[in-house]
Amino acid sequence: MKFNPLIAFLLLVLLRLYEFVHVVADLNSDKQALLRFAAAVPHVRRLNWNAATPVCTSWVGITCNTNGTGVVAIRLPGIGLYGTIPAKTIGKLNALRVLSLRSNDINGSFPSDIPSIPSLQFLFLQHNNLSDVLFPTSLSPSLKVVDFSYNSISRTVPNLNLPRLKVLNFSYNNLSGSIPSSLNRFPSAFIGNPLLCGSPLKPCSTVSSPPSPSPSSPPIVSQSRHATSKSKLGTGSIVAIVVGGLSFVFLLLLVIFICCLKEKNSGSRGTLKSKISGVGKNEKPNDFGSGVQEAEKNKLFFFEGCSYNFDLEDLLKASAEVLGKGSFGTTYKAALEEGTQVVVKRLKEVAVGKKEFEQQMELVEKAGRYPNVIPLRAYYYSKDEKLLVYNYMPAGNLFALLHGNSNSGRTPLDWELRMKIALGTARGIANIHTEGGGKCIHGNIKSSNVLLTDELEACVSDVGLAPLMNAPVTMSRTVGYRAPEMIETRKLTQKTDVYSFGVLLLEMLTAKAPRQQSGHDDVVDLPRWVRSVVREEWTAEVFDVELLKYQTFQEEMVQMLQIGLACVAKTPDMRPTMDETVRMIEDIRQSESKNRTSSEAESNIQTP
Repeated sequence: MKFNPLIAFLLLVLLRLYEFVHVVADLNSDKQALLRFAAAVPHVRRLNWNAATPVCTSWVGITCNTNGTGVVAIRLPGIGLYGTIPAKTIGKLNALRVLSLRSNDINGSFPSDIPSIPSLQFLFLQHNNLSDVLFPTSLSPSLKVVDFSYNSISRTVPNLNLPRLKVLNFSYNNLSGSIPSSLNRFPSAFIGNPLLCGSPLKPCSTVSSPPSPSPSSPPIVSQSRHATSKSKLGTGSIVAIVVGGLSFVFLLLLVIFICCLKEKNSGSRGTLKSKISGVGKNEKPNDFGSGVQEAEKNKLFFFEGCSYNFDLEDLLKASAEVLGKGSFGTTYKAALEEGTQVVVKRLKEVAVGKKEFEQQMELVEKAGRYPNVIPLRAYYYSKDEKLLVYNYMPAGNLFALLHGNSNSGRTPLDWELRMKIALGTARGIANIHTEGGGKCIHGNIKSSNVLLTDELEACVSDVGLAPLMNAPVTMSRTVGYRAPEMIETRKLTQKTDVYSFGVLLLEMLTAKAPRQQSGHDDVVDLPRWVRSVVREEWTAEVFDVELLKYQTFQEEMVQMLQIGLACVAKTPDMRPTMDETVRMIEDIRQSESKNRTSSEAESNIQTP
């Protein structure tokens, strides 16, 4: 039979078509499985997973193989996942090699179809709230790293026959029973499990078991029934007395609670007019409109593009609560009648006249058009009152996230979130510095002035207010972030902004407040303390204890520390510009991303 080129070509086309259809089918199967996972597991930070967009190039946290035939890695650390992972979602990804869902709040049982994926090599589920791991009878023979540390897993340890396994970590869980001999080669894999025994932990023979009841002892149940029968006559009376007493105590507590609640509300809330008048505060009572003609009372100046639709009187009638008192004045959250919520900053000790004030407001509004900068929406100026109106940011500020009370439900910031916030803040300040012909200055950079969106994007607030204030007052309130040359020059520059950002960066890395507060032992000169620790080669002692668990990112942490120290150089000319600082942080993030893409696990493989 003669060779027919046409038939050969058609066969080749059919083969390629079959391969293409097979690839599309595999990738579509992976997409559907991931969409089922995203729909079933709630997440605080929104994923951009969408059926209409390509998985391999657009979906956050997803990596495909080189030919785009399937998903090989899912990396979603610290994005606020909570709930239970259902079966037949991630477990359907037949090409998956890396799964990293660490530092979330995933609970329930970990499904058995995930560790049985034949290609799976790296499994990172540490720092979640899992109660069990359902190990299949057939585990992936490719597994190299398995980390379920810092969960709530309550079960015995299975006999895992995984010859390629290099790292195993089940530390700080609720495991019980004995450790199989096949896992003795992982000496630190089971610490923090007090109910566990066997090598490398304490021998099982030393674990005390509850004493068995003596044969001669009378049955406990019989004793209870006998006692019950003897006291049967008095039970009704006792129950009535207890119920009556508890009811009285409950009603009393309810009355006290309502009274306290009313008192609290009366002290923390009210109309904006009553708040800024100072009634009930240690301020001189001063009605908002004193010295202002009635015809001027509605002259609240809105900038172009602002969608708010209220006047000054509406704003004064709004219910308000104090958010805080800062360097430049008091900040209020105002809730207007139609449901709009805004932030109103009442400036104090303004040292400029109306014309200069209005010119500065124009500059501030232009700076607020940039990303990562809080936009100024409106302002009011009179002889006695200067008010600024901003968008309300319900996620709060960086200071509260770093230093708030962890017992009140504050979630510690993981490394990736700190990097994201640091880069967003740096970009915001760099954007501010480009305004006004490259001469605009912030002048009051600190962690409480870094506000966060719902997606935890950093936005810089209090832009351009420092030039309006009395210089000595401004300096006295920013001592922890103040550049050393300001002691002599009393002059704000872009390099003093760089210094303040450097202090802020060190604050994020160490979780130490740079300002000393009365009655606290907080660090006063944070740059000096960091330099002293680094000089003694105790670099690891610098970092926030919450960051020490992210061993994968230790190199990036040290690089960020070096950027922070460069920004707080004592000589202004030795400090980088904010544009240069942004590029350095971006380089670290890109390098970090490349390392994770090549293999997140291989960075952790050094740590058992």
